[in-house]
Amino acid sequence: MLTAVCIGETMAMLTPEAGTSLERAESLRLSNGGAESNVALGLAAMGLDVQWISRVGRDGFGSRILAELSEHGVGVAGVEVDASRPTGLYVKVPATDEAPASVIYYRRGSAASAMGPELLADPRVAELLDRASLIHVSGITAALSDDCLALLEALLTRPRSSARVSFDVNWRAPLWAGRDSGALRRLANLADIVLVGRDEAEHAFGTGDEAELRRLLPGPDVVVVKNEATSAIALERGGRRAEVPALAVDVVEPVGAGDSFAAGYLSGVLFGLGQRESLRRGHVAAACTLTVGGDRGPLPDAATLERVLGCSEDEWATTTVSRAGFAIGGARQGAAQGARHDG
Repeated sequence: MLTAVCIGETMAMLTPEAGTSLERAESLRLSNGGAESNVALGLAAMGLDVQWISRVGRDGFGSRILAELSEHGVGVAGVEVDASRPTGLYVKVPATDEAPASVIYYRRGSAASAMGPELLADPRVAELLDRASLIHVSGITAALSDDCLALLEALLTRPRSSARVSFDVNWRAPLWAGRDSGALRRLANLADIVLVGRDEAEHAFGTGDEAELRRLLPGPDVVVVKNEATSAIALERGGRRAEVPALAVDVVEPVGAGDSFAAGYLSGVLFGLGQRESLRRGHVAAACTLTVGGDRGPLPDAATLERVLGCSEDEWATTTVSRAGFAIGGARQGAAQGARHDG
């Protein structure tokens, strides 16, 4: 059975060389970036069967996205190619002494912004959704256009038997300018699993308090609250609560860590693990991304991954992560595997 389907926009991404401002950059590195495809790539890296559904332009950027996702084990059978609208583009602006890292979007009128409820009627898409155990979406899609918002509403109200739907709030203030962000609460309450950063919840729902969040979001089976570098908390509908502290990480760049956490946590859910085990997987995946300059860091080798996921609470509390790898309880483990991919 197909394991997961991720739906959302992926754009071409331009990045100046490290340590160079956009104004002074002599060259820009081309890669791909998209929250939902980052999650798809993370799930594929963990050995899960995953498909990405979206729209891209009939251009070099779109072809590159499809090729790279396919190369990394993500199926693209449900992707539509638009002959008239372009693939979205964004520029990653490096941090300076005066300002934090940021991005500049060129996605208005993109192929993916034209996704609407009719996408669900596409026979290829309908088949993938019917076979999925998990369908993953994010609040970014809801902010792209009225059509995209209607797509998520149709998807989340679509009858589903066994498939669960996960919804990552993924708050992006510039995308919601002039739009009603109240849609996020409505969509979140239609999902089975909601992931949200405490800081995002303040913007999207007006509170970061976990009890208040559960009151505002009674619909999901579980709400996962990411408390930045402190911990992640799973709040189940029945009142059960699980909290796992974050790993100590030598952070290179935070971009993409939330998507990696989502992939790690959701992989645990798909493997039938409990909340604590799933939260640990989320922290490990996020830590791997925090130690690289791209949107997704490679996982450690299988033996190291098994060791860190199965370590004691005391060992977990003293584990550190850096470019050199994992030091469980202070003891250095095997190096990360695989090449970095900024998806």
